[in-house]
Amino acid sequence: MTHQKRPLARRLRYALETVFAYIAYFFFSLLPLDAASDLGGWIGRCIGHFLPSSDVARKNLAMAFPVKSAAELENIVVGMWDNLGRVFAEYAHLSRIWERVELVGEEHLVKARDSGKSSIFFAAHIANWEICPISTKKIGFDIYTVYRRPNNLGVEGLLRRARGAGAAGLIAKGAGGAREMLSVMKKNGALGILMDQKLGEGVPIPFFGRDAMTASAIALFALRFECPVYPVRLERLKGAKFRETVYPALDIPRSGDMEQDIRLLLTEINRQLENWICERPEQWLWIHRRWPEE
Repeated sequence: MTHQKRPLARRLRYALETVFAYIAYFFFSLLPLDAASDLGGWIGRCIGHFLPSSDVARKNLAMAFPVKSAAELENIVVGMWDNLGRVFAEYAHLSRIWERVELVGEEHLVKARDSGKSSIFFAAHIANWEICPISTKKIGFDIYTVYRRPNNLGVEGLLRRARGAGAAGLIAKGAGGAREMLSVMKKNGALGILMDQKLGEGVPIPFFGRDAMTASAIALFALRFECPVYPVRLERLKGAKFRETVYPALDIPRSGDMEQDIRLLLTEINRQLENWICERPEQWLWIHRRWPEE
C-alpha cells in the first residue's frame, strides 16, 4: 500500500511544482528585468534562510570558514538566498539579459572559436550561472552545456526552454550524455561544464580542505583530445548586472601518467573555484551537499 501511495504522492508534488514554476515564470516575464530580479531577491531573503536546506548551507559554511562568526555565516546564508531568488526570477529574462553582462577576456572566446578545434569551458554555480553560455552565442560560438537533469521532468522542460537562450545544445548528465559529450569533442565542438556539483562517483579532490568527489570527464577529454580548458567566472555586480570573465586556458599537465595528470588538473580547477567562492561567498550555491557525509 505504501509503495503504491508514494509514486502517486510524488507525481502530485511534481505536478504542483510544474504548475507553480510555469506561473512564476510567466509572472516574472511580465515584469521589467530589474523589478523581477529585485522581487526575486526579496522573496529569497524573506523565506530562504528558514528552509531546511539552509541547515545544509550553514554546515557547509562552518566547515569552509571555521574562523567566521555565526553572524557572518548567517549573513552569507541570507545573501545566498537573495542571489538564488534573483536567479529564479531571471530565468524568464535570459534571452534579454546579455546587455547587463560586462564581458572580460572575449579574446579567449574568439581564439577558441577560430581555432576550429575542440575546447572546454568550466564554471560554477556562482551568481546567475545560466548566463555563461550567452556570451559565446553572441559572438557566433556554439557551446554545448552539460547539466544535471532535475527529477521533475515537467520543470526540466521549462528550464530547457529558458536555457535555450544561450546554449547551442543541452546535454543531460548520464550514460547517454557521456556519449553526446564525446560526439561533440570528436566534431571539434565546445563543451561548457559546471564543475562544483555533488557526485556519487568521480575522483576525490581537495575542496575547501576536504575531499569532494569531482567529475573527471573534463580532464579525460582535455588529455585525450589535447584541447584547451578555459575557466569562466561569473559575478553579480549589483542587482541584475554581471561580469563574466573568461581566463586564459589552463596549463594541461602531460607527465605521461594519466591518473596523476587527471588529479593535477582537477586540483587546479577546484583551487580556482575555491578562490572565486571565497571572494563572493554569498553568490555560491551552499545548499549543495558537496562533501560526503562523515
